[in-house]
Amino acid sequence: MDTLDEKYVALKTSLREMGSLLVAFSGGVDSTLLLKVAYDELGENAAAVTIDAPFHSRYEIGEARRLAELIGVRHIILSYVQPTEELANNPPDRCYICKKEVFGSCLEMAQQSEFSILADGSNVDDLQDYRPGRRALEELKVRSPLQEAGLTKAEIRELSRLLGLDTWNKPALACLLTRFPHGEEITAQRLNMVEQCEDYLRQKGFGLFRVRAHGGTARIEVMAEEFSRLVEAGMREEITAFFHGAGFAFVTVDMDGYRCGSMN
Repeated sequence: MDTLDEKYVALKTSLREMGSLLVAFSGGVDSTLLLKVAYDELGENAAAVTIDAPFHSRYEIGEARRLAELIGVRHIILSYVQPTEELANNPPDRCYICKKEVFGSCLEMAQQSEFSILADGSNVDDLQDYRPGRRALEELKVRSPLQEAGLTKAEIRELSRLLGLDTWNKPALACLLTRFPHGEEITAQRLNMVEQCEDYLRQKGFGLFRVRAHGGTARIEVMAEEFSRLVEAGMREEITAFFHGAGFAFVTVDMDGYRCGSMN
């Protein structure tokens, strides 16, 4: 089994061989590491592209801008104003549909800007998870250099720490569509309700969490160690008042805690 150093060398070698690269950049742990190493190896022949869509939170777009500026790399923002009707009811294959549309736009940008390759931040662990969007990446021939180098999520976090990236311990990100059950209509208002409430929990200092929306009910997922703070005197009243103000009729806490992909 290759060591972390060996995987890092393999990643750098692979990126140099690509010659030029456009990184689909979310500002998350994985894509930030990929962008940093790509820029270190390719300089001006590497750039980042971020999709600004209604189902991406303003916080995440802001983080992508900040991190790209910190790295010093050219950063392109592509507006994706109106998702297709196929996504309107959040179908089970939403991730495939979304990736096909979003990465298709990124691929056009890469070709127009004469980048030889479009890459994403998928890692080895993603192969074990439910990732319907992976098929879209394969169809569009998007490369996944971190995955190709054999890097796991834990190794990506460690390598990010060693390279001085402040994303090394950043909580996992996911688009706002994942907060709604399949088949439930997605509207700008409902996306805004969830985004407001998640921003509020972030401001309150909660770490890894999700606000899942079931009609007029908000289901809060936090890590088990943060349960007590969520419901302590004063905090519970503040949170429920804010959520009601955002438009939710009922506010609940999921006793199973935070689970990646709990809406799958």
